[in-house]
Amino acid sequence: MLPERMRGERPVVPVVRLSGAIGMGGPLRPALTMASVAASLEKAFATPGAKEVALVINSPGGSPVQAHLIFLRIRALAEEKEIGVAAFVEDLAASGGYMIACAADEIVADPSSIVGSIGVVSSGFGFDRAIERLGVDRRLYTSGENKAILDPFSPEKPDDVERLKELQREVHEQFIALVKDRRGAALSGHPDLFTGAFWTGASALGLGLVDRVGDLRSTMRERWGDKVELRAITPKTSLLKRLTGRGDGGVAAGLAEEAIAAVEARSLWSRYGL
Repeated sequence: MLPERMRGERPVVPVVRLSGAIGMGGPLRPALTMASVAASLEKAFATPGAKEVALVINSPGGSPVQAHLIFLRIRALAEEKEIGVAAFVEDLAASGGYMIACAADEIVADPSSIVGSIGVVSSGFGFDRAIERLGVDRRLYTSGENKAILDPFSPEKPDDVERLKELQREVHEQFIALVKDRRGAALSGHPDLFTGAFWTGASALGLGLVDRVGDLRSTMRERWGDKVELRAITPKTSLLKRLTGRGDGGVAAGLAEEAIAAVEARSLWSRYGL
């Protein structure tokens, strides 16, 4: 019944929710990008008297660049403000989602969460035989022999595939180095750890991919007491911008982008049976 100013100081933990495919979104399906989460992260770490910052992660991955940018921003803010970070995995923290989780000082997962998938994947379709059956001529003109590499309307070339695999290996090595740097001696050395395999949260605990099993509320109450305030940090976005993706009234274009983004995101989630 007392006014808040008379209740005494309560421990505060800002909570930032990081959900969705990384770098793959649409007007009605926001994606995780550096631009979309920067304001929320800045606000969370600037919360007066914050005991630590909690990240609630539910992501199948996506763009490795955007995942790494978010990772770097979290670490920079944590070091600048000298405040700890805890990550809480909901359904999924896989691939780029797990990279973001590695920015935390502690990773907590539900026993049934899906965790891991430390690898790199590229996918697409080949339409060259389809257009041949339809009697369609592919007319492609380039300046530079590699400008049209992996063109989906041309037959696949072994050299193009090998070039792609070289890029994947490089990104994969960077991902592995990041995980080893952040998880250190906690990692079990399991032979499948960096093969793109994934596990439940309970199994991931034994592999050193997470630090404990549990949930946000119970963990924060255990750490800071029953009076802890879990303060949700949410971005402010206008209704028009959510509908159009730009805020300029282009509803039709926004809905078309949303359909494509939904298919891409759905393929990522389904890879993990979700």
